[in-house]
Order: sequence, then structure tokens, then C-alpha cells
Amino acid sequence: MTKNAQPLPFALPARGAALLEIIQDILIVGLAVFGSVRAVSDGAGTMSFLGVLLLLVSLGIGRIQQRRERSGRKVTPVRKVEWALIVLVLGAALVICSYHFVWLQFPLWLLAAQALPLVWALPATATSLTVVISVLLQTNSSTASVIGPMIGALVAVGIARGALLLQNEAQRSQELLDRVLATQSEAAALSDEVVRMQREAGKLEERTRLARDIHDTLAQGFSSIILLARVAERTSDPAAVHNLVTQIETTASDNLTQARQVVYALNPPDIASGLSAPLQRLGNDLANQTTAEVTVEVDPNLRRLPIADEIILLRAAQGTLANIRRHAHASHVSINVSVVDGTVRLDIVDDGVGFDPAALPAIPTFDGGYGLGALKARLSEAGGGLAIESELGSGTALSVWLPLRNEP
Repeated sequence: MTKNAQPLPFALPARGAALLEIIQDILIVGLAVFGSVRAVSDGAGTMSFLGVLLLLVSLGIGRIQQRRERSGRKVTPVRKVEWALIVLVLGAALVICSYHFVWLQFPLWLLAAQALPLVWALPATATSLTVVISVLLQTNSSTASVIGPMIGALVAVGIARGALLLQNEAQRSQELLDRVLATQSEAAALSDEVVRMQREAGKLEERTRLARDIHDTLAQGFSSIILLARVAERTSDPAAVHNLVTQIETTASDNLTQARQVVYALNPPDIASGLSAPLQRLGNDLANQTTAEVTVEVDPNLRRLPIADEIILLRAAQGTLANIRRHAHASHVSINVSVVDGTVRLDIVDDGVGFDPAALPAIPTFDGGYGLGALKARLSEAGGGLAIESELGSGTALSVWLPLRNEP
């Protein structure tokens, strides 16, 4: 299963914005106090203190509003615009009271450029800057003193808009990452469901195959025994009865053999010694039932695998050889088990008529054998896989692999 990706640290720009707010507040309070103290010497102490008080109260209300917005409560853009404009108006009023509040405008411009849309931020900042320049010109300030606030306004707007762009980009990136993680989670859940459905389909197919085998062998045999027994009951000729009893015994013996074959197919006893013996038996059966020459090779250095892995490989061989027997018309068949790059591989190659792999149905099956779809599901569940190569007239090669795990 794919590991869940960890969210990237997109919260860093948000923490940077919070730090910028703290610096702004410290600057505003410090410059407001500085301006108030200097305004006393100009005889504007009372008006300055009142203006500073209103400014700080407005600032506090705005910060509370911003924190409510971050906590998930919706704040209308109109309120944010009103708050930023009020702060700028109060700042401009303080400059009119005393030019010592000129430097207070820089953090206020920074704040307004963050809170206002650009179409509002530019004219509002320009209006506030006009008030500042007018006051400075009336105080016979130097040219540098006038240019300084102009540069400060440009820098404040640039910093604020850049911070907003970074914050918005971080938010979009986080939203994109959240969608990717959600998609991965949905895909993982869907993959698990597909594997589960394939496993259930495999169980149903195996039950169906077993039911068909029982019906075609044991059930037919028992029906024959019952029929022969009923005929024997109505027959008075001892020789005929003896003949019927002999037929019943033969049918029962055949049924016993077939029952053992069904049980053997479910869990071959010769697999207790490893893959070599049951694969050799399957190869011999194919050679006896067809005209094909069958070779079986098992890596002599292959150690015992977990029984579940050996059963999977054996089922793959059974299904493939059943297909070869029914359809391939092959003259040579090779069965090879090898260890390659930390995997155990089962390769079965024949020189039969072949087929077009693209023509396989959505859930292909081995005719009369273990379902190919179920086999793929079990291989995937065990960390393995399956590949088929074939062309019409050029034979078929099937390769099955599992991670190499030694018997516990």
C-alpha cells in the first residue's frame, strides 16, 4: 500500500504573516507614543492623545476581527475595508495635529495595503500620502523629508502585496495538496475494494469449479449406483444380480478414485516435500494425456517456500497446463522454477497455436481450472505478479513471480 504523503510546511507563510502583524503593532504603538510625547511640545497633546486612543482601539478591534476570520468565522470584505480606511483616516488626522506622527504612517500604510483590495489600497495610500506631504510642506521640511514618506509608501505597499501573494500561493498549494491526498486516499480505498472483489470472485469461481467437478464425477457415479441397485432389487436372476453388483462395485471404486482426485487437487499431499514433486507429476500427466514433450526444471538451490506461496505457484501451473492440454496443441512444453533478483519465478512456455492476449475477456479464466483473475488477485496480495506473452502461431509464455520468502 502506498504510504500517505505528509503535508508540506505551507503553514510557514501564515506564521510569517502573524509575525509581520506583531511587528506592525509594536511599530504602531511605539511610533504613536513617540508622536504623542513630541506633540505635547507643539501644544497638541490633548488632541494627539485622543487620536492615538481611537487609533489603538480601532487597531485592536481589527486584530480581533482577523483572529475570528482565521478561526473559521466569516468576515465580510466591507468590514475589512471600513476598518482599514478608519485606521488611515485616524493616522492622517494625527499628522494634521502634529507632524511628529509622520513616521507612524509607514506601518499604517503597510496594514492598509494588506487589508484592502489593490483598487482600494492604492488611492487610499495616495490620499494619506498627500496629507502627509501637505503637512510637511507647511512645516518648511527639507526635500529629503518629503521624499522619505513617498518612498516609504511605495515600500509599504510593495511589501504588503508581496506578503499577500505568498500567503495566497501557499493557501492554493495547500488546497491542491489536500485534494491530491484525498484522491490518493480514495484510490487506495478503491484498490482495496477491487482486490477484495477479485478475491471473492476467485472464491466463487473455485466453489463453482468444485461443484462442477463433483456433479460431473461423484454425483453421476452415485446416480449410477442407485439406478443399478434398484434394477438389482427387481431382478430375480442370480447371475444378473451378480453382474449388477459387480457394476456397482466398479462404479463405487471409480467414484472413490475420483473423490481422491478432487481432494488431491484441493491440497496435493506431495507438496509437503516442495514444488518439484507436484510439478513433475503435473508434467507427467500432461505428457501422458497429449503428445507433447514436457520438461520440468526446478532450481536445486531453491529452499522451501511458505506453503501458501507454493500453493499459489502450483495453482498457476495447474491452470496453465489445463489450458495447454485443451487448446495449445503443443509439441514441447517447458516448466521452469528459478530464483531471480530476490523473487521466485515460475515460467511455462509452449510452442502451441498461441492466441491474442488483447482478446482476453475482462476477467479471463483458465478453462476448467483456477481463475486467472483470482490468481492475479492472490499474486498481488502476496506481493507478486503475472505476465503473459503470446502470438497466434508462435506459442505462449506465462511468467508468475513472488517475493522470495523462506519457509518460516
